[in-house]
Amino acid sequence: MSKVKPYKNSTLGKKAQVTAMFDTISKEYDGLNRVISFGIDVKWRNKVVDMVAKTEPENILDIATGTGDLAINLAKTGASKIVGLDISSGMLEIGKSKIKHRGLDQKIEMVLGDSEQMPFEANSFDAITVAFGVRNFEDLEQGLKDIYRVLKPGGTFVILETSVPAKTPYKQGYQFYSKTILPLIGRIFSKDKSAYQYLSESASVFPYGEALNNILRKIGFINVEDFPQTFGVATIYKSSK
Repeated sequence: MSKVKPYKNSTLGKKAQVTAMFDTISKEYDGLNRVISFGIDVKWRNKVVDMVAKTEPENILDIATGTGDLAINLAKTGASKIVGLDISSGMLEIGKSKIKHRGLDQKIEMVLGDSEQMPFEANSFDAITVAFGVRNFEDLEQGLKDIYRVLKPGGTFVILETSVPAKTPYKQGYQFYSKTILPLIGRIFSKDKSAYQYLSESASVFPYGEALNNILRKIGFINVEDFPQTFGVATIYKSSK
C-alpha cells in the first residue's frame, strides 16, 4: 500500500507528519472542510449517526475524532458515553471547546492517543466510528486490528472515507477537483501549503469499495457492507465483530 505522506522532504514517519500537519491546520480545519466538501460532509456524518443509533449503543469510540464533529453528532444516539480519540492535540483542543460550548463535556471525553495502539481494554465499545481518518493510519491493517480488539463482540464498526467515483463524468470531475481545485484552495487559504495536497493524494491511492471490504474481512470483521455516497466521492462501510 502506498505510503503517501504530507511532507515529501521530511525524514519523519507518516504518523509524526500527520500529527504535525493536523496540529498546524487545526484552527482552520472546520471552516475549510465545509468549503471543500460544499457542506455535504455534514449529510454523510448524519448517515453514520443514523446507522449507529439503530444499534442502541451504550458507549461509542470515535477514532481520528479531530475537532469532534462526529463525536458531537453521536450524542444523538442516546449513548451514555462517547470517547473521541485523536493523535493531534491541536485538533482535540478545538474539539474540547466545541463540546464544552454545547454542554456535552460530561458525555464526551476527548483522549490523545494513537489509533494503532489504543489505550483501551479489549472488548470495550459497543460501536466504533472513523470519519476521514483511516487513510491517515501509518499501518492500515494494524489500525484495523486494534479497532477489532477494542470492539465488543456483536459491536458495530462504521467508516466514512473518501473514495473515487467509477462512472463518467463523475470520475473525471472528481479527478479534476481533487488534483487541481482542492490543492489550490489549500494554497490560498491554509497556512500549511502541503496539507491539502496530501489530503488529495492520500484519497486517490487509498483502497475503497470492495478492496477495503476485503481488508476488513481479512482482519476478522463480518457483515461487511459499503454504501457509496454522492456519486461515489465518499463511501460508508459498515461491519461488525
